[in-house]
Amino acid sequence: MARRLSWGRLPVVHQLRQSVGLQRGMLVAGLVVTALFLLTALAAPWLAPYGFSQLRSGDVLFGAQQPPSAEHLLGTTVGGYDVLSRVIWGARTAALVIVVAIAASIVIGVLLGLVSGYFGGWLDRVLVVVCDAVYAFPSLLLAILLAIVISGGQSDLWGGILAAAFSITVVFIPQYFRVIRAETVRIKAEAFIDSARVIGTPHRRIMGRHVLRNATRTLPLIVTLNASEAILTLAGLGFLGFGIEPTAAAEWGYDLNKSLSDVTSGIWWTALFPGLAIVLAVLGITLVGESLNDLADPRLRSRRAAAVGAGEVAETSVVPGGTLAAGPAGLGGLEGSGTLGDEGIEVRP
Repeated sequence: MARRLSWGRLPVVHQLRQSVGLQRGMLVAGLVVTALFLLTALAAPWLAPYGFSQLRSGDVLFGAQQPPSAEHLLGTTVGGYDVLSRVIWGARTAALVIVVAIAASIVIGVLLGLVSGYFGGWLDRVLVVVCDAVYAFPSLLLAILLAIVISGGQSDLWGGILAAAFSITVVFIPQYFRVIRAETVRIKAEAFIDSARVIGTPHRRIMGRHVLRNATRTLPLIVTLNASEAILTLAGLGFLGFGIEPTAAAEWGYDLNKSLSDVTSGIWWTALFPGLAIVLAVLGITLVGESLNDLADPRLRSRRAAAVGAGEVAETSVVPGGTLAAGPAGLGGLEGSGTLGDEGIEVRP
């Protein structure tokens, strides 16, 4: 029983048990697509038939723009790379950018929001102004500028990942800062915080033990929504030519950029599958995020609870010693089949 309760309190598992109907279907679909994306990223060395920069098998060259075949299930690109291998390895690159960007954003944004909301004063005002100013810049523009500054526009695997991750981090920090600061301002006015101060608890212990634990409940929702934006920013960098070199790592946006001329020539496979990978990854993560957002809305929870309660009342007998029943033809079909009450409902002893 204790193990069941602990699993049921996990963020996504708890929301999955709360969801019903179409909402549960959207959440399950998003979780399945997201799980496939993550498994593909983790198992890329075993799933990909070739390396992301491999041009030959033995002494035989793959050839450029080869159509799908038994040797290359999704064909080859204009550079002679295997499309299927590039798509699978691209999932690992996207997952690495998501992990680095969101981890850095959470650490910096939560720390700044906690300090700003707890102590207030001039530090709070300065941090609010700075975060609002940073939030006004487009994420893709910041990504391009940082990519040029860090790597000169082209980079190896970790250089490109860090350039994209840092640019995304700068944009995501204000979001975490706003949420944590607002929760900290609310929590520090509670009575248990005043009690901790009265007994002489240090500020560091109050912030870490009492405020932080209660201010981070909405972080899973923000993480899922920001993960899809991170994939789009990375793809935008690669599409504009500021991404990772093809010999350093596979990246979906870069492959789309190189396949633009193929589309007008009737060569569809070089652009279809990288674009489809971006759409599916973003769709899966977005479905999870939107479903969690709906479940976090107290108005939707109250409506669902009211609907469930109404169904339970309808199924509950209100007649001592019997149940309420209706015939195939509705309430009218009960005539002549038993004793009818005042409302035309049969009472079965």
